[in-house]
Parts: sequence; C-alpha cells; structure tokens
Amino acid sequence: MKRALVPAPLRRAVLGWFDSRYISRADHRQDVKDALWEVQTLAREVTSLRAEVVELRARVAGVKLDPARAGRWDDAHRLAQETAVALDGVLQNEVLLWQAVDRATGGTTEAAGRGSGA
Repeated sequence: MKRALVPAPLRRAVLGWFDSRYISRADHRQDVKDALWEVQTLAREVTSLRAEVVELRARVAGVKLDPARAGRWDDAHRLAQETAVALDGVLQNEVLLWQAVDRATGGTTEAAGRGSGA
C-alpha cells in the first residue's frame, strides 16, 4: 500500500466526513447493549402479560351464566331494538310532516313572491 502526502485541511475534511457518517465501536457497543436491554425488558413484559391472560381466562371460565339474568338481557335487547324501530318511524313521520309544511307554506310564499316581484 502506498502512502501519499495529503494537505492537513483536506485530511481533516475527509476524516470529519467519515466521523459524521460512521459511529465509533464504543457507540455501536452501547447501542447493542441498549437494544439487548430493551429486548429483555419486552420479554419480561410479555411474560407478565401471558400470566395475566392465563389468569383472566381462568376467571372467565369460572363465571356461570344465570338463566334469569340472560333472560333479562334478552328482554332488554329486544326492547332496545323495538324502541329503535319505533323511533325511526316517528322520525320518518316527522320528516314527512315538515316536508308537507314546507310545501304548504312554500306554495303561498312563491305565489306572493311572484306577485310582488313582477
């Protein structure tokens, strides 16, 4: 390998460019250690979450459905659906009513407007 004399400003510029582009080995090691710590922390979190999922599944398996309560839930659901259908009908009738009012007042307003505008 041959060596060549390079002016100091050029050498500083090139070394500065390399330093800004690449990280040092110490920084790289620290980044790897930080990443490893993060992975270990996430592994502990996943383990605790898995334990929590097992606990919740066991709690759900222990719950028994009371037929009387299920019947009340079914009645409440049925009543909610019937109420929604009835309210939808009321709102549709209200829209039809206001459309009829608009047509009735619109016809007299248009006639009065044409008479005064002509």
